[in-house]
Amino acid sequence: MSQRTTRINELLRHEISDQLHNRWRSESVRITITAVDISPDLRDARIYYAVLGGHEEKAAARRLLERVTKTLRMEVSKRVILKYTPAYRFIEDLGAEQGVSLLNRLDEIAAEDAARDARYGTHSDE
Repeated sequence: MSQRTTRINELLRHEISDQLHNRWRSESVRITITAVDISPDLRDARIYYAVLGGHEEKAAARRLLERVTKTLRMEVSKRVILKYTPAYRFIEDLGAEQGVSLLNRLDEIAAEDAARDARYGTHSDE
């Protein structure tokens, strides 16, 4: 990926996030735009997002993004001038969810170790 493409991806990520959180503040509070991947011809952009919450929040976020895509493209295109205004495709970023799941599992293991140490009178920090 060229340095130019990297800069465009980051600029789009920032502007999309700003527009989303400024115009649809109450509905987008749980949405984080994690990355943008624009095609080499600048015609298509995959926009990755993460949502805090459960299935209901994720479904609401998906509906919001589908509903506001056209307006969001138009507003971002006013601030980011490119040869083409890319088509947006929103993709849920599961990496954030997997990271939280991993951290939760590590916390469970640490709690199990502490309980075992308390039962047998050993200390793992010695």
